[in-house]
Amino acid sequence: MTEQLTLDATTAVDRYLAALNEPDAVRRRRLIEQAWTPQGSLTDPPIEGAGYDGLAGVGDALHHAYAGHRFERTSAVDVHHGRYRFAWSLVGPGGEVAVTGLDTGMLADDGRVGEVVGFFGELTPLR
Repeated sequence: MTEQLTLDATTAVDRYLAALNEPDAVRRRRLIEQAWTPQGSLTDPPIEGAGYDGLAGVGDALHHAYAGHRFERTSAVDVHHGRYRFAWSLVGPGGEVAVTGLDTGMLADDGRVGEVVGFFGELTPLR
């Protein structure tokens, strides 16, 4: 059962990253609607959006601020009880990493993403 949950979470995560990576706003909106629930949300340190309009706005802002960049998943997707986490990098057109982070969130019963909460950078170790 855990393997199936992990595969479903990985598919859901890869779908929402593909939606955010899509440079064409019309196609991006269609992918957002396939990847997220209607009330889905994304909250990162500098930006947040909820519902399809809010999520489309997040995508627009990302492509404006980071033209030519794309999110790449850099870890497996951990999942339990409908929640997930994974690491990512935002990679520029020349392969340079602009920022790294960790996303956590919740999956809906239909396999789409209900919530994304992102954190930037690596965790700070205790001294």
